[in-house]
Amino acid sequence: MENGDVPENANEQCPGTLAESAGKADACQGCPNQEACATAPKGPDPDLVAIAERMATVKHKILVLSGKGGVGKSTFSAQLSFALAALDFQVGLLDIDICGPSIPKMLGLEGQEIHQSNLGWSPVYVESNLGVMSIGFMLPNPDEAVIWRGPRKNGLIKQFLKDVYWGELDVLVVDAPPGTSDEHISIVQCLQATGLDGAIIVTTPQQVSLIDVRKEVSFCKKVGVPVLGVVENMSGLAQPLSDFRFSKITETGEQNDVTEWALQYMRDKAPELLNLIALSEVFDSSGGGAAKMCREMEVPFLGKVPLDPQLCRAAEEGRSCFVDQRCTASAPALKSIIEKLLQNQALSQMAVENGA
Repeated sequence: MENGDVPENANEQCPGTLAESAGKADACQGCPNQEACATAPKGPDPDLVAIAERMATVKHKILVLSGKGGVGKSTFSAQLSFALAALDFQVGLLDIDICGPSIPKMLGLEGQEIHQSNLGWSPVYVESNLGVMSIGFMLPNPDEAVIWRGPRKNGLIKQFLKDVYWGELDVLVVDAPPGTSDEHISIVQCLQATGLDGAIIVTTPQQVSLIDVRKEVSFCKKVGVPVLGVVENMSGLAQPLSDFRFSKITETGEQNDVTEWALQYMRDKAPELLNLIALSEVFDSSGGGAAKMCREMEVPFLGKVPLDPQLCRAAEEGRSCFVDQRCTASAPALKSIIEKLLQNQALSQMAVENGA
């Protein structure tokens, strides 16, 4: 609605909360919202104009969302950004998880600070074509808690969008906090007018996560954000058999490490086993996982990423999982998902222009 939302408890013929006549029209008489509407600022938000101008040099904007915390959303955002930068795209990664900024750690940028120029705030760069912005760069102490109410969070998000000078970007990846709260409403309102391509939603396979992810899909549909696809992360533990540790449990319940014996036994008796990837289900996927949910909610399923200890280690060390052969279980899965993402109609032209 052009003149703003109509509150559920509003009178009939409500002109809308942003209309010039809000709180003053005949239809407003006796409405419980009358005083709030009459005193609220009217007209277009001047910040949105400044944001539109700043975002004019950013070709594509992608949100990375999750319904549940702890599903690996920031890890996915970081590795997606590394991968796109490796394909020679100009990439920006914006961390709007105000209370839990993980991105500086996952990009190897801890301890870095934001610098200002006459063009605005400068992102912190991992590579010349991968810039990052996060509240994590602004905290004097990394252990400092950010205890902010919604309006202050929204103010910082707007400031990031209108004051950070990204330059010419092919894609801006926005890592959002879990849920569907103030930050999500704010980022969608700020970016929709500038051409928001859509959202990638990250989940884990079990129903406890999928229940909240369904809400996230519903949120996207209600606010008009296209769902580019859903990623099922931590889809079973996968790692080379040679990376496992082995133990023998005694009658008293103690664990004795027998890793060296087990590995030597395999080397001697069945060396081909050492080249196998061992798989184990960690989260219950008997309900069909993310793939089934996507079919039911009619949104794209991008694929599964296994729980790979080497990917966890890459995130802890702030590096790409694609630059060496250590993430043998997760890197191919992530690469397949990113290739599928670049086939999306909204992003395919970007890939064509860069020859990716």
